[in-house]
Amino acid sequence: MIYNFNLGIGWASSGVEYAQAYRAKVLRNIGHKAKFIFTDMFPRDNLIDMTRNIGFEDDEIIWLYTFFTDYVPESVSFTLEDLKATVSSPIVSSDRDGLIGKLIFEGENNFYRVYFVNTDSDYVHRVEIVSRGKLIRKDYYMSGRVFSEYYAPLDGKAHLYHRRFFNRDGSLAYEEINDDDNVMYKFPDRLICSKEELIGYMTEKLNLTSDDVVIIDRATGQGQAILENANDAKVGIVIHADHFSEGATDDNNILWNNYYEYSFSMYKHIAFYITATEEQRKLLLEQFEKYVGVQPKVYTIPVGALSELKKDGGERKPHSLITASRLATEKHVDWLVDAVVEAHKTIPDISLDIYGKGGAEKDLKEQIKKHKADSYIRLMGQHDLTDVYKKYEVYLSGSTSEGFGLTLMEAIGSGLPIIGFDVRYGNKTFIDHGKNGYKLEYSTGMIKSKRQKSMVAAIKKLFTEDDLEKMHEYSYSKAEKYLASEVEAKWKNLIETI
Repeated sequence: MIYNFNLGIGWASSGVEYAQAYRAKVLRNIGHKAKFIFTDMFPRDNLIDMTRNIGFEDDEIIWLYTFFTDYVPESVSFTLEDLKATVSSPIVSSDRDGLIGKLIFEGENNFYRVYFVNTDSDYVHRVEIVSRGKLIRKDYYMSGRVFSEYYAPLDGKAHLYHRRFFNRDGSLAYEEINDDDNVMYKFPDRLICSKEELIGYMTEKLNLTSDDVVIIDRATGQGQAILENANDAKVGIVIHADHFSEGATDDNNILWNNYYEYSFSMYKHIAFYITATEEQRKLLLEQFEKYVGVQPKVYTIPVGALSELKKDGGERKPHSLITASRLATEKHVDWLVDAVVEAHKTIPDISLDIYGKGGAEKDLKEQIKKHKADSYIRLMGQHDLTDVYKKYEVYLSGSTSEGFGLTLMEAIGSGLPIIGFDVRYGNKTFIDHGKNGYKLEYSTGMIKSKRQKSMVAAIKKLFTEDDLEKMHEYSYSKAEKYLASEVEAKWKNLIETI
């Protein structure tokens, strides 16, 4: 079995989760069973809905908090009628407004606030129990009650102090005693004093052997616990971002990225490391040799794969640009908006469609409105882009740090040239300057006018001077090494070699 450890997942997931979803499909195709373990708490959403959303299969998912119960992650099937059947007090009245309902009981300000899975069903994800106007408990459901949270008033707020996790028959599986960031877990046969120790206990219970492989995608807060309990399993680390701080590195010392520092220091116990690009693999090996004096096993395996090249899109919209990412400040989508607004002055029919969701969405809406650019710059939301890229002429990227860049791979798989900054590692991998796009000069602290001028110039040149059809064909040829068959062969080689 191949066990893959992560922390969280969301509706607007990062590249790490999409990389895992790609890996799940690859491992299925080459006949290797895999499990994907998530160790974050998910009180607001159902885990299995989020994993399904990006392509995992239900039986591939393990959740830390149900691992010690007889529940497995599943979709919510507990209904409002099921909830009412558990209530012993008379319901005075009830109402519902979209996702939220309310059951009102006798007495002063006593009610259940009911959170439904969606507006079209009676499936209940969680319930807040309020007594005399004070929140005292929250219950969370899948097919039955999975866990409950207990609250008490403190400093004018509801303070979480306890969780109980249940089996399907309603019996208590274990408890969490919670004092802000300090937690303890009470099992029938032991007391566990931290979440990291709980992760270690789960790893121990997996009963790993030399036939198993453990892949850690995020080691923060759990790497040591996993490694200490992995027994004879072969442990690997996937590197998803730049692995060191260039500004704090000199000829004598290197500052590793905090996310990887522990994993690198434990190189004697790590069977392999995986980088997404050959450039990063070579650099990492050089640095291990120079600063540590060792040569660990480092494999280059793209974190994504293309099932096919998308060539049957018909006519591409003239002068159309696409970008896709989490809408987060570090993705610099606002830079792209500014550049396209400027380019619009000389290319009147230019357009930019922005795909993705995230915290920067509100600011982007205001920026587009301020420039009166609503007619040619659009926020498209979250979509499956498999057959979308091929409708556009060019991909635009504002990111200044990509360990790989799944959207870059998908873009060239639909023949798109890319305009982005000359930064490690994704842009250097996917853009051959002048042949399928442009790598723009960039340095930290570069003044806005210089940065924007180069991007605007590249957009104009590409649309008014370059042979776009030739660039499309070059991107297609470059994408062939990322076809699923190529990536599957790399994974098969790794598993058979370690």
